[in-house]
Amino acid sequence: MPASWYGFIQKNAHRGNRHYDSTSREKNHTLPMILQPRERLTQEEVQKGLHTILQEGLTTEAMTTLTGGTFLVAFALLLGANNFQIGLLASLPTFTNIFQLTSVWLIRRYNNRRAVSVICSVFARIPLILIGTLPFIFPAGAPVNLLLFFLFFFYLFGSIAGPSWNAWMKDLVPGDMLGVYFSKRGRYAQILNVIMSIILALAVDYIRKNFPAFELTTYAVMFMLAGVVGLGGAWLLSTVPEPTSYLGNENIIRMFQKPLRDLNFRRLLVFNSAWLFAVNIATPFFTVFMLKTLGLTLMYIIPLTILSQLSSIVTIGYWGVFADRYSNKTIISICAPLYLCCVIAWCFVGIYSNLISNLVLLALIHIASGASNAGINLALTNIGLKLAPAKEAIIYLSVKNIITSVFSSLAPLIGGYLADYYTLRQLRVIAQWTGPQLQKSFRLLLLHEWNFLFLIGAVLTVVAIQLLPRVREAGEVNKSIVKRIMRTSLRSNLRDFFVIEMILNWQSSVNGMLKRRRMGDDQLANPDPNA
Repeated sequence: MPASWYGFIQKNAHRGNRHYDSTSREKNHTLPMILQPRERLTQEEVQKGLHTILQEGLTTEAMTTLTGGTFLVAFALLLGANNFQIGLLASLPTFTNIFQLTSVWLIRRYNNRRAVSVICSVFARIPLILIGTLPFIFPAGAPVNLLLFFLFFFYLFGSIAGPSWNAWMKDLVPGDMLGVYFSKRGRYAQILNVIMSIILALAVDYIRKNFPAFELTTYAVMFMLAGVVGLGGAWLLSTVPEPTSYLGNENIIRMFQKPLRDLNFRRLLVFNSAWLFAVNIATPFFTVFMLKTLGLTLMYIIPLTILSQLSSIVTIGYWGVFADRYSNKTIISICAPLYLCCVIAWCFVGIYSNLISNLVLLALIHIASGASNAGINLALTNIGLKLAPAKEAIIYLSVKNIITSVFSSLAPLIGGYLADYYTLRQLRVIAQWTGPQLQKSFRLLLLHEWNFLFLIGAVLTVVAIQLLPRVREAGEVNKSIVKRIMRTSLRSNLRDFFVIEMILNWQSSVNGMLKRRRMGDDQLANPDPNA
């Protein structure tokens, strides 16, 4: 990290440690890039900052859509990536979280979370532009290792920016609206993801079919565009005000021991680590399975992904309201078994070669997993923020991210190894009927390469769920009570929808019936002579 970076942070940190009255703020309002914390924020500044964070979330989502998920896997496979490299690709975002200790050190030294977040975000976006140049530098095909190399720095600086951003948002967003606000931010981001995914899938598939020589170039342009959009998001982030915070000067090792001495937070770490390991051992390979084994194109995979996103959009606001009203832990206990059913269902995909039956099953899986993941991810983020003491949030959240990153980064690597191990192994369960006039065989289960991996992921998910009851959360409500309330609320909403719809539309319906009746009477009175 260059010394000029540290100097820039230190320069702004000294500004942030001074009290600024309204006159000094007025003098500096024309310099939005001065990343200075403020002793006090007005309600108007907070609301403006929250609005800007929503916009920044859209730019981040656009960058992620262009360079992540199905498109990143397809790009890597096009470059010739093997199963282990796909696993390594999936492990990078979480593996680099171990460097979040750097974020804590920077904030502790310079006391400026905004500067750390913005500058690291800028450094994270530049590698995306460099990745976009690879197909032009290597026309015959860029090495996969170079893709992994640049992505490492993209995720590295993103991981350093993460804890400072989380602690910053914890102070900026009012505590009683964490669930509603971040569910709103996530919903907006997912809507953008859906729109962009459709457009990109159509464009990539069209180019692949009609101009296959330009497929790599298409992905290169997507990465460069993502880098530019990401830099725009970093600029937006720089305009959001930061309330001044103070981190103790005690030994950093002792600081990191505090969350580990907290019994309840330690239980959350155990559950979160086990859950992420179980999820990430199989999830990164769902797209590979659809591309390589089922032979589906992006025009099938992207609509399935959109189904999952739409399911998240519809349900995330619902989860956010109930998480704030009851508890995040209860939401996890409801959504986790639903996600488990989705992982088990992946074991049955591809048993039959019929495309329609596979697509129907995949559609159901994506709808259910979208709803369950929306609740789980929101609740895990919120419960971490909730259990972390306000003055030491950065420490608690960094410890959480660092420890869970070890397990979530190991999982795809082990998953890639297991996928290679089971490549030449199969388990078939067949039911056979034999009779005088009919002989029929039915495939009940077919486990091979990927399905073995999915089954292992399901077993590990069951183990992780057993660890959740040990976590304690303030205001926790029993799961059965919340489920009953949710069912009642859903029925009430549906009833209100249909009743209101009937009230609003009854007049137009009656007018339509009368109009058809008059037309019928006119036809009887004046029959058509040509009939």
